[in-house]
Amino acid sequence: MNILSIDNLTKSYTERKLFDDTSFFLQEGEKVGILGINGTGKSTLLRIIAGIEEPDAGSRIVANHVVIQYLPQNPEFLPEETVLEAVLGSSGFTFADAKKKDQKASLDYVNQAHLGEVWDLEGQAKNMLTTLGIADFSQKMGSLSGGQKKRVALAAVLLRTCDILILDEPTNHLDHAMASWLETYLRGYRGTLIMVTHDRYFLDSVSNRIVEIDKGKIYSYDTNYSGFLELKTQREEMALASERKRQSILRVELEWVKRGARARSTKQKARLERFVELKNQSGPATDGKVEMSSVATRMGRTTVEVENLCKSYEDKVLIKDWTYTFLKNDRIGIVGTNGCGKTTLMKMLCGRVEPDAGSIVIGQTIKIGYYSQEIETNKDAGLAYMDPNMRVIDYIKETAEYIRTEDGLISASSMLERFLFPAEAQYSLIGKLSGGEKRRLNLLRVLMEAPNVLILDEPTNDLDITTLTILEDYLDHYQGIVITVSHDRYFLDRIVRRIFAFEEGGVLRQYEGGYTDYMIRMEGERMEAKNNEAVLAGGKVAGGMIRLSDTTGAAGGTSGTSGDGGNEQSVGGASGLTGREAYEAAKASREKKLKFSYKEQKEYETIEDDIAALEEKIEALEAEIVKNSRDFVKLGALTKDKEAAEAALEEKMMRWEYLEDLAERIRNGE
Repeated sequence: MNILSIDNLTKSYTERKLFDDTSFFLQEGEKVGILGINGTGKSTLLRIIAGIEEPDAGSRIVANHVVIQYLPQNPEFLPEETVLEAVLGSSGFTFADAKKKDQKASLDYVNQAHLGEVWDLEGQAKNMLTTLGIADFSQKMGSLSGGQKKRVALAAVLLRTCDILILDEPTNHLDHAMASWLETYLRGYRGTLIMVTHDRYFLDSVSNRIVEIDKGKIYSYDTNYSGFLELKTQREEMALASERKRQSILRVELEWVKRGARARSTKQKARLERFVELKNQSGPATDGKVEMSSVATRMGRTTVEVENLCKSYEDKVLIKDWTYTFLKNDRIGIVGTNGCGKTTLMKMLCGRVEPDAGSIVIGQTIKIGYYSQEIETNKDAGLAYMDPNMRVIDYIKETAEYIRTEDGLISASSMLERFLFPAEAQYSLIGKLSGGEKRRLNLLRVLMEAPNVLILDEPTNDLDITTLTILEDYLDHYQGIVITVSHDRYFLDRIVRRIFAFEEGGVLRQYEGGYTDYMIRMEGERMEAKNNEAVLAGGKVAGGMIRLSDTTGAAGGTSGTSGDGGNEQSVGGASGLTGREAYEAAKASREKKLKFSYKEQKEYETIEDDIAALEEKIEALEAEIVKNSRDFVKLGALTKDKEAAEAALEEKMMRWEYLEDLAERIRNGE
């Protein structure tokens, strides 16, 4: 059943046309994900569907009695109301109403039912807020961060009863556990859902229809995100095939026109008109892509060395005795629950926050680029501050008017074009950009500083999937260290090769691989702990049974008990050990303790020096290649030596990762 339709939609924002005579519909029970590059009108379409914004032309038709609830990208609240008042007030109930009803001398059945509903809703609100990481229900909304306000707004909108639920970037500011909870919640949601999100795993899991906004038109695909990628490729290939056919016909017709018409017949006039019509047709427009050659400053031997780092706020320990030396081309992901200290760690690494104890040594050649979680609104932030009254091109020129890339010297204007800001948009004011466009512009500013250490704090927030894909490709070729905090599981799997997870007491634990590898390891540890608990509770060891309550054994420590045919053996009496001691002994006997071999120990002690020597050799070869760029014979030999050194370095790095992981497991007593 069609419950909402928008026909002949046309909408412009300043000089940009977002929608050009296009249409949209929504069926009952659908779960729709909206895609499109930043600035194409995704949030605008949501506001039009919600009835908050009017189109310039076209009609919006909603079925009778349909209730719509909407989560904006940047929600606003009264600063003086408490968290719980904000949630319940938004849901149509207030404490004042409840108290008035409670104070009445006699309550009729309806009032009692209504009051019960209020208190039930309060319990639901508290449970949902706790799940979303908001524990202080009396806290004033004015004291919350932007991410906390977004989570309060999410709780408020999920508590409301509605037919159409509209969510704009619901996973922003949610940690992995919260995102997984929301994913499960929405998969079981029975109403109609429409959402904008950059989280590709989330989109693939929840949605059953994808709507794409592309150059003013709306395209619909009855599938999830994975299916959409296949169908979009087919659509674009069909459009290109039609364009090739048009060009082929046009060439034939052009030759006919050049030969000249033999007579002024009606048939020839019609053919000329067809030629003009074919010539005037425009081919399929292709998407602009964020293109940027690798930009980085060469780094020396010392990178970023962290030793015994500690940080606490009031009574909460965020980071405790963390030590790590970042290697060249490291790809590090930082994960943990909201408020655990991830952003604080990022700010300490780039010198914005001082540690309580420990040291951070930054090499002399290190140049850090910091892409913050939120756009700076404080003028004291320097180049990170985005003045809404500044022109786009001036913001970039403040960083650099020209930058040297692998393609040569590139101007600020050319870099903006590569980052999807055409010439006509470069002189627009920053205040007129969408949230995603501001984030993309801010990202360009960071990259144009040519850092050799990139610190990315939630880089996927508000960036469209197209931009994320190109950023991921850029990072593949980036010659430097990447340290990122992200709740985007796909991004972490795509980019990082090592994860540090915040655990209880401020401990940062190291895991090799991407996010999925980390989750597999965590799940394995949970299963092992669960099995150990079951063994201790049931007393099972290696096919036999241990009675953990026994301390001396049954009947002097002889064999089986009479009640089970001798299948249960009391190990304690026979060995003189308690049940728990016997369990530990049996466990130790079947587990071989890890240790380095003599050769591995010697290799582990020298491998970092070997890596440093190879890196220095590659740097020297690169310098020689530059000097001998016109001596093709010597250049060939130097290039061959460099390739061999790079292959040896890659092999050493892989070996170092194996040895480091083995050393970590040995330290943990595995």
